[in-house]
Amino acid sequence: MIPPTLITPNKAVDSSRLLMLIAVAVVIVGLYFGREVLIPLALAVVLAFVFTPVVGGLQKCHLGRVPAVLVVLLLAFTVIGTLGWVVTGQLMDIVDQLPNYEDNIHAKIESLRVPDGSRLKNATNTVNALGAELSAASQPAADKKTTTTSRGRPIAVQVAQPPSNANQYLRAIIGPLTGVFETSAMVIVFTLFMLVKREDLRNRVIRLAGQQQLHVVTQALDDASRRLSRYLLMQFLVNITYGTAFGSAAYLIGIPHALLWGVLSGILRFVPYVGTPIAAAFPMGMALAVFPGWQQAGLIFGVFVVLEIVVANVVEPRLYGAHTGISSLAILVAAVFWATLWGPVGLMLSTPLTVCLILMGRYVPQLTFLEILLGDEPVLPVEEHFYQRLLALDQEEARAIAESQLREKPIGDFYDSILIPALMLAEQDRHLDMLGPGIATFISQSTRELIEEVGERPIDIPFMFNGDKLNGRNAGETVLSGLRVVCIGAGDEADELVTMMFEQLLKRLGCSVRRLPHVLHGTVVDQAAVNAAQVVVVSALPPFAVGQARSLCKLLRQRHPQLKMILGLWGFKGGVAKARERVGSSSADMVATSFQQAIVYLVEAQQSIGSRRGAIQEQVIATAP
Repeated sequence: MIPPTLITPNKAVDSSRLLMLIAVAVVIVGLYFGREVLIPLALAVVLAFVFTPVVGGLQKCHLGRVPAVLVVLLLAFTVIGTLGWVVTGQLMDIVDQLPNYEDNIHAKIESLRVPDGSRLKNATNTVNALGAELSAASQPAADKKTTTTSRGRPIAVQVAQPPSNANQYLRAIIGPLTGVFETSAMVIVFTLFMLVKREDLRNRVIRLAGQQQLHVVTQALDDASRRLSRYLLMQFLVNITYGTAFGSAAYLIGIPHALLWGVLSGILRFVPYVGTPIAAAFPMGMALAVFPGWQQAGLIFGVFVVLEIVVANVVEPRLYGAHTGISSLAILVAAVFWATLWGPVGLMLSTPLTVCLILMGRYVPQLTFLEILLGDEPVLPVEEHFYQRLLALDQEEARAIAESQLREKPIGDFYDSILIPALMLAEQDRHLDMLGPGIATFISQSTRELIEEVGERPIDIPFMFNGDKLNGRNAGETVLSGLRVVCIGAGDEADELVTMMFEQLLKRLGCSVRRLPHVLHGTVVDQAAVNAAQVVVVSALPPFAVGQARSLCKLLRQRHPQLKMILGLWGFKGGVAKARERVGSSSADMVATSFQQAIVYLVEAQQSIGSRRGAIQEQVIATAP
């Protein structure tokens, strides 16, 4: 037996991933082989989410839980059964009337027929002959009857055996419907119990998860109930309206069996992507079969296009949002996955089932990969995305990310929330020797060029930050006019880049600012003294430059105790209190972790300097002879 101390973290991670893969495989196998029970259960869950708001509304009208459930189920399944009966009758009528449309269908086909002797016609005949021969080769010899191809070669044709008595006829008619009746009965029973005992089921799920997960499970159930109930109910109403409009348009155009096409379009609209085109194809085919021209088929196609544009771009975004929280690719993959497991029913349930998987990934840490793979939320924060494109030497896309953020954020917020965190990621990788010299140089140069371009832009304010004390001032107001500031980078080139950003913001505020390069500390201190600055701002990117920044602040304090000093630990995790604890209380007058905080400190420093200057002037005037 291997001692626990000898199990490395990598081996533990690999073992957990292997167990997760095994669990996923077992679940998929269980979904496939347990579909006879799981399909009715899933349908019942979806119907319970749809009917719960209706049952709740009836209960508010002082109707009991059980009577309200029975009324809702009775009405729902009565309507479904009636529509199914009528639609089945119309479908049978189409089958009976189909021979009457044979001449019209033949004329349509002849108008599209390729002339004999053409290359396309010859190729088509060859493919058809080969296909017939391959089909004949795969049939048993006992069930074959010989016929000939266009080239005179014999092929085999299977002869269907008709039922011999009444029992076989009855079994042939009722047999395919037996599974439908069984599934429907199970769905009704499951839905009834879920609606009547929904609080008990909810409490059992919470108890099953354990008392330690009480908050998480409650939040997950509330989120699932609210999101799925609203989404499914709204989708149900939208599809009913869509089917009604489509069927009415088909009736006005004159296409037979308009009720069938309306119901079919409403049902197939639950199938993502392909459902509505299929629903439109059937009435178009009927129009081509019934009418001699092409006008009616073109009209029904136009109705389909108009309805899709209106519903997809106007109705659905207003009712339940432009999206369901699932990425477009995930919807397509989920449709294929569930259709493979559960057939047509899985195809219709693919979207709500995928929403449930995303909610599980959101609240269960071991299933986070589900939300990442299936959700439509950005999987990378903006700063990581920006840095990743710089790592890939893709300056164009990195610049596009920056431009999109600058359209939404003021410049100061962009620096604080995007550019500085990206530089911190680059510094961490550089100090760990994970960046080659060429990549590090590219990142620094690209960032420098971006800062210079941003500095040339006009001031588009409310201000350079959102929600700070400076909001409400006029664009370009010189709130720091007359204040003399020196900005010093504590260490390497990354600190100098941050200093460039801060210098740029200070100049926009009318401040007299000078940026000193990162050189020897003694030289920096001499230059600061020559400039006769009132405030010194030391910039550092944590965690690697914190020690250098603290040493520089102490040196400046020793030589120029009269200077106000701000230490900027930009992007420091933990806030100002943790940052001051890290550098010590005597190293600087103020510690800031963002440009916004530092500028507020500078405004306060300017006010105190102005007040002190005014007091000195009054004293001089009072003592003058």
